[in-house]
Amino acid sequence: MKHILIIYTGGTIGMVRTPNGYAPQDGYFRAALGAIPALASDEMPRWELYEMSPLLDSSNMTVNEWNKIARLIADNYDAYDGFVVLHGTDTMAYTASALSFMLDGLDKPVVLTGSQIPLCELRSDGRDNIITSILIAAGDRIHEVCLYFGGSLLRGNRATKYSADGLIAFVSPNYPPLAEAGITIRYNDAALLPRNGGELKLRLLENVPIGVIKVFPGIQFSLFESIMTEKLRGIVIETFGAGNIPGNGDALLPIIRRAFENGTVLTVCSQCPQGAVSLGAYETSSALKQAGAVSGLDITTEAAVAKLYYLFSCGYDKETVKREMERSLRGEMTT
Repeated sequence: MKHILIIYTGGTIGMVRTPNGYAPQDGYFRAALGAIPALASDEMPRWELYEMSPLLDSSNMTVNEWNKIARLIADNYDAYDGFVVLHGTDTMAYTASALSFMLDGLDKPVVLTGSQIPLCELRSDGRDNIITSILIAAGDRIHEVCLYFGGSLLRGNRATKYSADGLIAFVSPNYPPLAEAGITIRYNDAALLPRNGGELKLRLLENVPIGVIKVFPGIQFSLFESIMTEKLRGIVIETFGAGNIPGNGDALLPIIRRAFENGTVLTVCSQCPQGAVSLGAYETSSALKQAGAVSGLDITTEAAVAKLYYLFSCGYDKETVKREMERSLRGEMTT
């Protein structure tokens, strides 16, 4: 019988009502799982629960929590056949992306899930998300970090949160689902990463200074000049369309050049959920490339941020980080 470790980090799925709104409560979640009859079914794999402390609303997740989750998986890797990480939805795509880079050589399923409605409520979507995630984690088809929600299994570093109140909370704009759960779980074999066959190598992340800038009409780039120091290691800039910036970049480019000289790596992503950055396709984006920016192609902002953390934590120099940012490491982008 397969053996699954459930890592409960907090989030809506295990929250209870309090005078100040929903909040996690130590010890409640184990009893809540015990009240789901399907989890005791003979058809379910064996599972154990590890409850992290403190339990967090996912908006409070940091690099430190990513390291704790990744270390838990690595330390228990040989004892379990798969892992389910229960997590709040707000930053689930960031955590899924980070784990995909940190767990180099992963050859077992790591499935992140949660819910939009707490288990304590009658209509909670958490029951199906937990049950199906455990079954996926106990299968032999998945060899990567993924995210299950609302009937769809997505590659973790391709997912992004789509809805704050819909039960289909996540989408994968530039990559097909890995599986769809209906009457049966139908896997998309062509979309899955192959078996790795290697040894798991854990790379913990350093809390390096990274920023995100979203371009908007009328943006005053000079306001960001003060943060472009040698302390800032990486920036993700969300541009219009395929990588366009306003005003031909006259105000932005000197700042980018200064950042580049300071060793900062600037990655260009698109504000459009679907499609890819193509620096140089338009005149308004060619200047970014000339200034030393790299193209994020069709990577999500969540994955770009996590990837920068990972590459700098590997100790790479600026040129290596730039090169690796334009290369797919864990299926996070189409190259």
